[in-house]
Amino acid sequence: MAKGAFVNNLQEIRKRARKHIQEGAVTEGYRANREVVIKILNEALATEIVCVLRYKRHFYMAQGIDAANATQEFLQHATEEQAHADEISLRITQLGGEPNYSPVGLADRSHSEYVEGNGLIEMIQEDLIAERIAIDSYTEMIRYVGEDDVTTRRMLESILASEEEHANDMATLLEKMNPSLPKGKTSSN
Repeated sequence: MAKGAFVNNLQEIRKRARKHIQEGAVTEGYRANREVVIKILNEALATEIVCVLRYKRHFYMAQGIDAANATQEFLQHATEEQAHADEISLRITQLGGEPNYSPVGLADRSHSEYVEGNGLIEMIQEDLIAERIAIDSYTEMIRYVGEDDVTTRRMLESILASEEEHANDMATLLEKMNPSLPKGKTSSN
């Protein structure tokens, strides 16, 4: 691109920036359907809140000889899921939306289920199942926003990487506590 063309483009960018300043971070260059993105982000927020609640319950309810390692993972994951919820809430507000923290319909908005689990192994299995659901959900969200909302996509990619790590942690715990399972296999596969 010639230097003169860039300067003309820069002038146009400046003009557009002044035109709708009340729109905040959402400029005319934003190509995604903002209402749909806010909706899926509120679903992701609900999913993260449900995961925080489940991990916190598991942290307090885990018992047995193997509970010490698991409880530390549960607490760490609850903290990280809360951080994801905070990131998502911030992005929703940047897009001009409102994060939905209402407990009414929380389970319906969430992609993962709140399953308490009976005993430590079942708790870990339920957490692994929820992480696998989150992985698939975030992957689909990333595909949907694509290049139309790069900031949201990058945030979702970062959260996805964390969810994959959580799933790996749960699978490793499960294998340690249930060595009769073939490596890489759980009763949820």
